[in-house]
Amino acid sequence: MKRVALLVVLAAMTLQTARMSALVPEQVRVDTGLLQGVTGTVQPTVRIFKGIPFAAPPLAENRWRAPQPAAKWDGVRKADAFGPSCIANGGAGGRGRGGAPGRGGAPGAAAPAAAAPAPQATAPAAAPAQPPRQPPANEDCLTLNVWTSAKGDNDRRPVMLWIYGGGFTGGSGGMQWYDGEDLAAKGPVIVTFNYRLGAFGFFSHPELAKEAGHSGSGNYGMMDAVAALRWIQKNIRAFGGDPNNVTIAGESAGAIMVGAIVGSPQAKGLFHRAISQSGAWMGLQMGRMTAGEQAQGAGAKALETAGIKSIAELRAKPLADLPQLPGSGLVIDGYMIPEDLSITFANGKQNDVDVLAGSNKDENTFFGGGGRGGGRGAPAGAAPAVPALEAYTSRARTQYGDLADTFLKLYRATTEADVTAMQALAQNDEINWNMRQFAAAQSKKGRKGYAYFFTRVPLRNGQPQANGASHTAEISYMFNHAYSNGALEWNDVDRKLADAMSSYWVNFMTKGDPNGPGLPAWPQYKDMSKDRVIVLGDSVQVETTAPAEKLAFFNGRYVQLMKTPVATN
Repeated sequence: MKRVALLVVLAAMTLQTARMSALVPEQVRVDTGLLQGVTGTVQPTVRIFKGIPFAAPPLAENRWRAPQPAAKWDGVRKADAFGPSCIANGGAGGRGRGGAPGRGGAPGAAAPAAAAPAPQATAPAAAPAQPPRQPPANEDCLTLNVWTSAKGDNDRRPVMLWIYGGGFTGGSGGMQWYDGEDLAAKGPVIVTFNYRLGAFGFFSHPELAKEAGHSGSGNYGMMDAVAALRWIQKNIRAFGGDPNNVTIAGESAGAIMVGAIVGSPQAKGLFHRAISQSGAWMGLQMGRMTAGEQAQGAGAKALETAGIKSIAELRAKPLADLPQLPGSGLVIDGYMIPEDLSITFANGKQNDVDVLAGSNKDENTFFGGGGRGGGRGAPAGAAPAVPALEAYTSRARTQYGDLADTFLKLYRATTEADVTAMQALAQNDEINWNMRQFAAAQSKKGRKGYAYFFTRVPLRNGQPQANGASHTAEISYMFNHAYSNGALEWNDVDRKLADAMSSYWVNFMTKGDPNGPGLPAWPQYKDMSKDRVIVLGDSVQVETTAPAEKLAFFNGRYVQLMKTPVATN
């Protein structure tokens, strides 16, 4: 019996060794040098390479410049640790602000405080302190990470570049929420990266525009994303990836950047498909983009207020001495974003790529009922002296003009208590419209479009979470691992949904079509007036009917909005 048991153990070890030997080598050469990766702990069939520089540190003269080439190194660079997340703002004693490493919650939000341990008669021996998933946030942050289950550099696996959310002021590619190990085990090569945030990523100023040689400035965080795509084109073959089959994907601010990259001439040819989760080029809701002149004017005023006479003087300041600077998102810079992207998409000038896009049923609960990322939702209440119902009606007539009666019919409030519910419903429906119109726009261009609606409410402490299928709720399911903010509990329904969603996503990355064996059929999305989305919830099924009347209202509202000039001052 002992001999049989020993043979079983030896066979298992041999099988494990064979599996690991089938992976890409632990040492991989990229254009800047030799990297040493690590083997996955949850998925031993996955090799991981962390903290790879894809651009030079954006410090000193490289602050507020397009990403510069990364330096080469001699010998073997260990790729076993994530790089630091990016900082959003300087000043404040040099602390800056960035994503919370390895945490969930709002992407880039501070981690919740740990609960106090229960009292014990005898305290147990302290466990060895675990190193943080990422080092503290830093200006020197332009690194990326690769997960691959390829067997060698000839595999040509599909590639996904994930762009994290966080309102362009937080988050990072090293967060545990976005760990690619479980998704890579299904076949694709997963890449996450860091892009510059806040004032470091999106500050605009006339002097910066002049030195750049084009009409605008800002969008440095978006330039970082394009630099990561260029890195993939040069190096992903070494990890078994196919540079001719690249998908960009993101959620929230990351999805907004996905929309911008789809519309940007600077990204042409660098990717082939796009996945946009709860966000598009306008944001979550419809809105006009910020003009470059307006952003540069705000930047010039900030330096004047701080008594700083030039960009050179600003760059020379250490992090702790930097003033608070404006810079909270994408602007029309005439280069990365030549014009309001709604005009680009209306004229069919965006990149020819397939798109998968969708939203969650209760997006608004994440923001306390308020919106984020452009546009306005349902009319908000006015001053407390005005009854909520009266303010709701008045605001609708001011905001929607000749569409107000349609709005008030679709989102009918007859009591004060109805107002909050109708505001939330209208906001969620507008986000839903925005994602559907992204998929429809690509179909109109002759590409494939697919749209989804996520309705599953995750469980916490044995109960459905109070904020429902909120903004960010779908992320853990598409990455196929139960990690989120706090104690996320999965039962068989969750595990089945995660397996289905991650398979849909992998299929789309592979061939531009999410459908595959064993999965409910997902129809293409072309016509907003009649086509239906797939509902990803307690079960997976196509919606019964399209909300045609509501979609028609938001189409009309969008036409109204596009007649409004973009503010330039």
